[in-house]
Amino acid sequence: MTTEISGQNSTTTTTASFELHPLRGRFNAAFFKAMDRYLDWNVRSRKSRVYRDLPTTVVELGSGVGANLRYLAKGTKLVAIEPNRHMHPALKKSAKRHGIEVEVRDVIAERMDLPDHSADAVISSLVLCTVADPGQVASEVHRVLRPGGQFSFVEHVAAPAGTPTRSVQRLLRRPWAWTFEGCSCERDLEAVIRRAGFSTVMVERYRIHTPFLPFNTHIAGTAIA
Repeated sequence: MTTEISGQNSTTTTTASFELHPLRGRFNAAFFKAMDRYLDWNVRSRKSRVYRDLPTTVVELGSGVGANLRYLAKGTKLVAIEPNRHMHPALKKSAKRHGIEVEVRDVIAERMDLPDHSADAVISSLVLCTVADPGQVASEVHRVLRPGGQFSFVEHVAAPAGTPTRSVQRLLRRPWAWTFEGCSCERDLEAVIRRAGFSTVMVERYRIHTPFLPFNTHIAGTAIA
């Protein structure tokens, strides 16, 4: 199936916004470009599974510097929802290198300028932990997907209550969020996605092992509209 995405047809209202910080925006663009291969090594097996057999047009939340372009087939059109303009040059350069047509939309995921039921596939990785209103983002994803369309995600979530990782997440939540543009270590994103109205939600919970302890608990899965 071919996805046709053009103008705006959304009645979504939200107070969420994105502040393009002159320091953090540039830092995150540089950090994620430098850490690309290392981060991908940690989540490659899950991304390879949930991003398999995507259609020729894909909407991505928070495309960043293009970490997921390697999982798209050459010739794919990517509609990139990316409000951090400091990410755009690296994203466009990476898209050209991978043979991906990219259309960058400088909007927030809580308020996508896409028509209802216009997309066959939406993907995200390490994004729902950073947005102002993850519930609104999940609802927006459900809105723009056609019936039967899929939302494929690899996300950073809160560790189980009472664990050492959860204690560290709570201790570092403020400096972590400031540094990584609002990233929260304390969100139950599986519950958020399940509440968004999808017909089916399949989730794998897993742990990676990195020195960044607050970052080590994750989920990966697919939700069907």
